[in-house]
Amino acid sequence: MSTEKRPSFGAALFVILFLCFAMFAQIFIIGEDWITHITLIVVAAVAAIVAMASGFTYDDVQKGVLYGCEIAMLPMLILMMVGVLVGSWIPAGTIPTLIYYGLSFISPSVFLLTVAIVCVVASVSTGSSWTTGATFGVAFMGIGHGLGIPPAMTAGAVISGAIFGDKMSPLSDATNLAAGVAEADLFDHIKSMFYTTGPAILISFVLYAFLGMRFAGGELDTGQIDIILAGLRENYLISPITLIPPIIVVILAVKRVSGLAVMIIASIVGGLFAIFFQGYSVGDVANFMNYGYTSSTGIADVDALLSRGGLQSMMWTISLGFIALSMGGILEKTKVLEVLLEKISGLVSTAKGLITTHVISAIAVNLFSASQYMAILIPSRMFVPAYKKQRILPQVNSRTAEDAGTVTSPLVPWGLCGVFFTGALGVPTMEYFPYVYLSFVTPIIAVIYGFTGMFIFKEGDIKSVKTYNDDAEEAKA
Repeated sequence: MSTEKRPSFGAALFVILFLCFAMFAQIFIIGEDWITHITLIVVAAVAAIVAMASGFTYDDVQKGVLYGCEIAMLPMLILMMVGVLVGSWIPAGTIPTLIYYGLSFISPSVFLLTVAIVCVVASVSTGSSWTTGATFGVAFMGIGHGLGIPPAMTAGAVISGAIFGDKMSPLSDATNLAAGVAEADLFDHIKSMFYTTGPAILISFVLYAFLGMRFAGGELDTGQIDIILAGLRENYLISPITLIPPIIVVILAVKRVSGLAVMIIASIVGGLFAIFFQGYSVGDVANFMNYGYTSSTGIADVDALLSRGGLQSMMWTISLGFIALSMGGILEKTKVLEVLLEKISGLVSTAKGLITTHVISAIAVNLFSASQYMAILIPSRMFVPAYKKQRILPQVNSRTAEDAGTVTSPLVPWGLCGVFFTGALGVPTMEYFPYVYLSFVTPIIAVIYGFTGMFIFKEGDIKSVKTYNDDAEEAKA
């Protein structure tokens, strides 16, 4: 694609304003939450028309669409396999066992805090927020239902814990991408993030602890929980043996096996458990994997907990992912986002302006491109010269990219992460939105540091493996 082709600032701004208007009209005027696909198709069409009016060809626009679909391909395949996995783990007894033990030992008053802590440990260990959400997250949703915890609150705690590891683990793709794009050493990058994400997760833990106190004492219906536990015991194999599939997931993820392969292997293992321990036929298991499992215990709460999963149940979400990323691909490849970011380059002459602008830009790119990776990549590369000019170390750039790009991605209903968590946990993005505390606290801390100058490391402040000046000297050599 020719680099000379560029929309005007007015044209680029029109596309973004149209997107904002379209989403506003859908939610507040039409009042329909489930037509986002059509809204984004209309926005993509308008973006394509503006691009072609700005000198791009239809072939250029199509390349943008295919680029977005390419980004979406692997995550959407993983999401398909999440449906398959859930459809196999329920008849295998794995999810019923996790729910049974959770209802038996976890108190409602500490449930949300426990969820967040467990998901932090799991996501740091695996480097994957999606694996954590699709396995531990699904089980916690069932436990929360049994304890009487609103699903939106449980989902918020799951996502906060899951994205902590996606941000902090050296095994995470996002962590490695942010360090590479900003030209920072990986472990300098992780150390730098402790100054923002460390306080943010502690504040989140406190908030979940306070939120959980609402469910302490007399609000717990122990009689109903006893009915659920009895229903699980009578209809499923409740045994530590059925926890082998999630253990395999953790081991494979720690060994850096690809997420898609992990989901496939875990689904097959779950299917084998369903056949050998629960007596289902191969045809039954294949049907569960495709269409989902339907529980028929006769106990309403148990059946509500365990009637779910299946590849087909994910197709609404998957189609939204492809459409959103197609729109994002058009906006990136026709330079709409680049033109808008360049317009605000004058705001980055001071550290507070640079950090604040970087945070806002990353959130905006998340909204308009529907991709966490674009939110990390585009602003971080755009602002490298500004960080260099102020002699700020590259790990501050990479840290800010994740403080705004990684943590806010689950809050975008049409974004890749928002689509994933909605599909995996069964809670609409706008419902869990208020409870994903880490997503709000981390960017606020980053901006506060920018205004105060705290932990905005410059050359000579701390020992750093890599600086921007090192790169310049290497280039000269």
